[in-house]
Amino acid sequence: MKEVQADTPSQIYTVSRLTAEIKTLLEDRYPFIWVSGEVTNFVRAGSGHFYFALKDDKAQIKAVMFRGQTRGVKFLPENGMHLCGLGRVSVYEPRGVYQIIFEFLEPQGVGALQVAFEQLKNRLAAEGLFDARHKKPLPPVPRCVGLITSPAGAALQDLLQIMGRRFPNLAVEILPVRVQGQGAAEEIAAALVLANLRATADVIIVARGGGSLEDLSAFNTEAVARAIFASRIPVVSAVGHETDFTIADFVADLRAPTPSAAAELVVPLKSELTARCRGVYALLLQAMLRLLAARRDALGQTRRALVDPRKRLQDLRLRLDDHLGRLQRAGIRDLQMRRERLSWRVKKLFAHSPLERVRRHKATIELINSKIMNFMHKNYIIKKSRLNAAAGKLSALGPPAVLARGYSITRSLPDGRVVRDSRQVDIGQVLRVIVAKGSLTCKIEDRSDHGLPQL
Repeated sequence: MKEVQADTPSQIYTVSRLTAEIKTLLEDRYPFIWVSGEVTNFVRAGSGHFYFALKDDKAQIKAVMFRGQTRGVKFLPENGMHLCGLGRVSVYEPRGVYQIIFEFLEPQGVGALQVAFEQLKNRLAAEGLFDARHKKPLPPVPRCVGLITSPAGAALQDLLQIMGRRFPNLAVEILPVRVQGQGAAEEIAAALVLANLRATADVIIVARGGGSLEDLSAFNTEAVARAIFASRIPVVSAVGHETDFTIADFVADLRAPTPSAAAELVVPLKSELTARCRGVYALLLQAMLRLLAARRDALGQTRRALVDPRKRLQDLRLRLDDHLGRLQRAGIRDLQMRRERLSWRVKKLFAHSPLERVRRHKATIELINSKIMNFMHKNYIIKKSRLNAAAGKLSALGPPAVLARGYSITRSLPDGRVVRDSRQVDIGQVLRVIVAKGSLTCKIEDRSDHGLPQL
């Protein structure tokens, strides 16, 4: 029988060497794979990393998702949630445990945006942001309506058209914002804060047209929800169509199914108000006429109930003559005494005449009055000049003025996206160029990725 010889020392693996080679084998064999399972033992570390395990009915595997990748996850994983993700298999060498490092995660059976929507909705509802006791009533006849929406959207035109038809001389304050895309939620929240600082509007309408859940994502953010809740001015949410619901709808003081419906809910019909005022006037006039008629009848009854007062008047006339004689004599004596006192006081008054002092005060008053009128006139001129300057700046900074200075807006076809970078388009692609008067359809023949050329 052949004797079994022991391995040479060069064939003996250290723990770290064996672990490193296993790690290399796993990473080479499974560089990127899709894995699905149920979340368990989920922990969100203070560093921002996700630590959890995925399991099924027979096995489980540890998983990690680092902070740089978690920023792209629009929902927060929870224990019991079924996830599907793309990751790479690796080994954590200090513990010798193999795990999956995920680069992408999404819930199974429902979209990430829907999960994020439900999570935020439940959290804000638990905080009481949706409670009816926080809802503010809308003013019956607003003096000014604030509109927070896209200046280029159809929702703004619908709102202006309907409000102009229902109440022609109503003041409208427009705060233009982006209603979708990167930074849209921040702009909407900032517009709500600005509207409350200005405090010129009696009610605010936050509006945009319909769209997918992703298009409406700006209105499903915590920043917009808390800005609506903090608003001292009543807020009406008019986002999407009747079947679209957003977080903004639940927090707002009133939800309108469409922007057009919001205009009808906020702005009353001026003709109806006029008719109601005329009706109230007619009712008041009728009530006053009835009251006067009743008082006239009561006066007639009282007059008929009185006895002939002539005999009583004769008795009273005699007594009056007697008292009148006494009064005349007493009056003459009193008048003589008062005349003597008055004569003494007149002499004393002339000795200290206030006419000169009156003339001095009169001149001072006239000078002060002149200064006040000059100051009011100068202040009026200064305010008017500032107002004209502000109006000129506003006109110069408006979109029509910018286009009139030679600028244009370029959109890619057919999706209509605004082109801000030459790398967004390809050679041969068709573009729509909007200028101050009209638009042009152009085809790209050349492209440069450099910045703005020197003029």
